[in-house]
This record gives sequence, structure tokens and C-alpha cells, in this order.
Amino acid sequence: MAFPPPFPLFWLWLSRRNTLTDWDELCQKQANQPFAHAALRGEKAPGRRRKMQLPLLLLICMLSAVTPHHHLVKDVCTAKPKDIPVNPMCIYRNPDKKAQEAAASGPIQENLPSSTNPRVWELSKANSRFAALFYKNLTSSRNADENIFLSPLSISTAFAMTKLGACGNTLQQLMEVFQFDTISEKTSDQIHFFFAKLNCRLYKKANKSSELVSANRLFGEKSFSFNETYQNVSEVVYGAKLWPLNFKEKPELSRALINDWVANKTEKLIKNVIPEGGIDALTVLVLVNTIYFKGHWKSKFELENTKVETFYRTGSEPCPVPTMYQEATFKHASIASSKVQVLELPYKGDDITMVLILPFAQTPLADVEQGLTAEKLEGWLNVLREVSISVHLPRSVWRTASA
Repeated sequence: MAFPPPFPLFWLWLSRRNTLTDWDELCQKQANQPFAHAALRGEKAPGRRRKMQLPLLLLICMLSAVTPHHHLVKDVCTAKPKDIPVNPMCIYRNPDKKAQEAAASGPIQENLPSSTNPRVWELSKANSRFAALFYKNLTSSRNADENIFLSPLSISTAFAMTKLGACGNTLQQLMEVFQFDTISEKTSDQIHFFFAKLNCRLYKKANKSSELVSANRLFGEKSFSFNETYQNVSEVVYGAKLWPLNFKEKPELSRALINDWVANKTEKLIKNVIPEGGIDALTVLVLVNTIYFKGHWKSKFELENTKVETFYRTGSEPCPVPTMYQEATFKHASIASSKVQVLELPYKGDDITMVLILPFAQTPLADVEQGLTAEKLEGWLNVLREVSISVHLPRSVWRTASA
């Protein structure tokens, strides 16, 4: 079976959506409620060693008080829920969820991956729903010749940190947009604990064949006194220790320090992520998330097999591009009902893969993107089967947009 030279192609890595409404309301008259604005940058280094970095910045209007101080454990990966008693300031319940649960004949039984906490799995699926919605939202507003590279999990994680002190309309929007209102009440109320467990599962791997590293940091205006419990939770659960900076008097120096921190966490491949003027005297708190990936293909594309082939672009004339080639056994499916082929390429270690989704010839990429859901993507992955296949894959170079 052959995986043909590419027609319009897109790659999903950690997908999802971000359409918060009433942005202004989140920052006005809520001096005790955190809110953020996200800015994303991504880069991939050339060659067969895949490198990807994606920082997430959240500029906070004001941070609220949270629950009373508790002594937190040092290793969250071995902690129990009682070890991290993070009770939310406020609780939001989706009024429709109770009705949906009552109408259901019983709980949906799923086959969980081995050694997976059911509540971590539940949170992961909520993150996936957000990712698909976010991706669809981005694709509907981009130009035909633009690419998208993002880490929705980074966005979900960073906004989860703001949920700890959110109330009212801010909390409702966070719950709805990030799909946290679709999970059980217990998982939602202990979301920080289960985010910690999810991060342990993702980033603390015994296999050293590939690197997947995420880092978080809080940068706060030094003249403010930030709630100690919030700082403790951010540091222990998310690894986001507070770094006091002088935003009011030295905004450009503060910006440089944050950019240097991001550059150091991304092997110097992301620089100047906060543009000039991005920090000013009104800045109170900056939440930063970076994600870095470096991996080697399990089945290597040999350099001598890279040839110039025709690449078919959406809305543009075909163009010649350097194209990698190999024949090997990979997981693949041709799904006629969705008019796509799906191919999974593993990296060494077998715990990280790249999933490629290729529309059938004459099927617009936009049709596939707008019909994408987390459930549909999961269904495609579930029908993959190992086959001997010929793979033609454009050799890509990812660069950050200018800051």
C-alpha cells in the first residue's frame, strides 16, 4: 500500500480551541480574579532531528486570594489528593450536565490506557475537546497560505492555574471554553491535582530516546504581595515559581529577563517572545509556559532518499519541495467516510508519535479541518493498523514569527 506524494496536508500534535468571550469583562472590576491573554510562538529546527518549542504567555490583570495555606508535598508525582488540599475559591456547575447525566442510561465504559488514572483520562479528553475546537477556530480565520503550529495543552495548563482563584463570570468562561464543565465534579474541583498527574505522565519519562520538556514560571510585580497558597500550588503542581520583577519602573529590563528565561528553556531557539512594549507599568503578573521537543524517528528517513517532488498546496499552484522517502511498516488507515488517510510515525521510545492526516485527492483541506472533532480523531486513531507502506513526506523547517 502506498502513501502518495502529499496533497494538502496538516499535522496535529497536541490540538484545540480558544474563543473566550467578553475579554474586557474579565479584566474590569475584578481586582481579585485572574485573567490572561495568550501569545504563541513556535519553531522547529531543520533536519531529521525534530525540534519544537512553543511558549505561552499570560498577562494577568490581578490575582485573587485563594484557600488557606497548606503544607504541600515536594514530589507531586507520588502525592495523593489529601496531600494537596487545593479547594477552589468558587465552584461552577454546568446546569445542562446534570440533565444529560440523568438522561443517560448509565456511565460510558471506556478502555483506559494501561496504568492510567480514570480522572486523568477524563481531564485529558476534556483537553482534547478544547484542542479540536481551538484548532477549528484558528483554521476558519487564517489565510489559505498560512500554517498553524500550537500546543493547546500549554494553553489549558496555564489557564488552569488562573482557575484556582477565579469566580463569577470569569470562572464560568474558563470552565466552558476549556471544556472543564464537561468532566465530573470531583475531577473539576481537584483539577490542579489531576493536571499534575497528567504532566507527570507526559513529561517524566524513563525513556531518554526523545526529549519532551515543559516549563512554567510566574513573573510578578515586586510591589504586590501575592497569596502564598497560590504561589505554593503554582510551584508544586505546575513548577511555576514566582520571580519578582520591577514592571512599574523597569518594564524593558523585565521583558528582557523573561525573554532570556524562555530562550534558555528552549535551547536558544525562541528569542524575544515578548515584543517591545509588551510589558508596561500596568503589568501585574506574567505566566509563561514553554514546551520543547527533540526526537529521532524510530524508522529513519535516509538523507540519500530525499528527492525533489511536487507538493500540492491549498489554493495555490503545486510547487517542488525536498521530500523524504522510505518504505517500512507503520500504522495507517484509509477512511472513506471521512475522505482521509491517517498515518502514525513513531519516534524512538514509542511513547511519542507524529500523526499525519492527508485528505483524499480533490478533497479540500478546509472540509477536513472544519469537520474535525476530538471524537472523530480518536475514532481514526482507533482503526489504525500496521501495514507495509511507502511514505513521501515533505522535509519541513519551522520558524517563529517575528516578535
